[in-house]
Amino acid sequence: MSDRHNKQSSSSSSTKKVVTYDAQKVIGQGSFGAVFLARIVETDEVVAIKKVLQDNKFKNRELEIMRKLKKQPHPYVVFMRHYFSSKMSDSDKIYLNLVLEYVPETLHSVNRQYTKRKELMPPLFVKIYTYQMFRALAHIHGMGITHRDIKPQNLLVDPATHTLKLCDFGSAKELVAGEPNVAYISSRFYRAPELIIGGNEYIPYTSAIDIWSAGCVFAELLLGNTIFPGISAADQLIEIVKILGTPSDEELDIINVAKCPIKIPQFTACPLNTLFKYASPEVIDLVIHTLTFVPAVRITAIEAMISPAFDELRRSSTVLPDGSSLSESMWQFTDEELSTASPNVIAKLYPVYERSSEPVDTVTTLMKAVNIDGQSGISTADCSTNS
Repeated sequence: MSDRHNKQSSSSSSTKKVVTYDAQKVIGQGSFGAVFLARIVETDEVVAIKKVLQDNKFKNRELEIMRKLKKQPHPYVVFMRHYFSSKMSDSDKIYLNLVLEYVPETLHSVNRQYTKRKELMPPLFVKIYTYQMFRALAHIHGMGITHRDIKPQNLLVDPATHTLKLCDFGSAKELVAGEPNVAYISSRFYRAPELIIGGNEYIPYTSAIDIWSAGCVFAELLLGNTIFPGISAADQLIEIVKILGTPSDEELDIINVAKCPIKIPQFTACPLNTLFKYASPEVIDLVIHTLTFVPAVRITAIEAMISPAFDELRRSSTVLPDGSSLSESMWQFTDEELSTASPNVIAKLYPVYERSSEPVDTVTTLMKAVNIDGQSGISTADCSTNS
């Protein structure tokens, strides 16, 4: 496949520059269309091209949102270089092509590499990737954008630099407070309780649905497998309460469970320190604050960024396996990220190098992948206790 795309030259408003994209192979496919690995013929640069059918029956907000993100870029959000339309030679169908920076892996594929070896991702990597995920969310939430499909497959990773980038804004939307939106959104394993309860209805919700999904991703990295692996909407809710326990009457009222077609069984909460056997108390506390039934009580992305779970990242003694320091981009915050933060929160975002008097040998201790005794993950079955 080869598409020609005329774009405005940066040197002159009257000059046109021809760019030829040579598609090498399909690297992703779904109901939206396909993603191609492509080469820019004129420069030999490698890019990813997301090709989406333009269907007049559905509103495509992705281009609009990607154009806004291009104007307000973030180091942990995938960057759109160009876009163009194309038509297949044997069809009248019109396709939108988004030309994106190429990132070789996803958080899903990276995590699977560890589970195939019957290991857990090293704790330092879990923190680096999770912190970058929250930074991306703080940025888009500061712009008023909710992603609505946070999952490991939509988090790109460059293993060489340990850089994560949020991608796939096909479900993203700028939410208006109090305005109903479709509840049947987000991938099931990462769907917030208020969306499950909403069923196929239109209900008001907030960007807190992204925080729930991010908490599920965080937990998945810690466990090596999906924390709430429901096989249906009803089963998804049951998987949630098996671990978190049945919500209180007050919580049930707030999340409008009276309209829920699913009967919620009674379970006592699983002690999370028995579930996350290798996690620190600070890490477990952050998981708890993301996986909270009441959306308004859930931690925000900027609040998650100042969690003590990430204090290690702010220490000068923390280094990568090759001895290099963490990227300075970790501490270069955008105005959008800081837009909802108080001065007290902002002060806690930046590295405080002498936070701990006890040096940590990161390479030999925290970088050592945890062997999980012949299991490709930690089962949550032991936590499903009825009451």
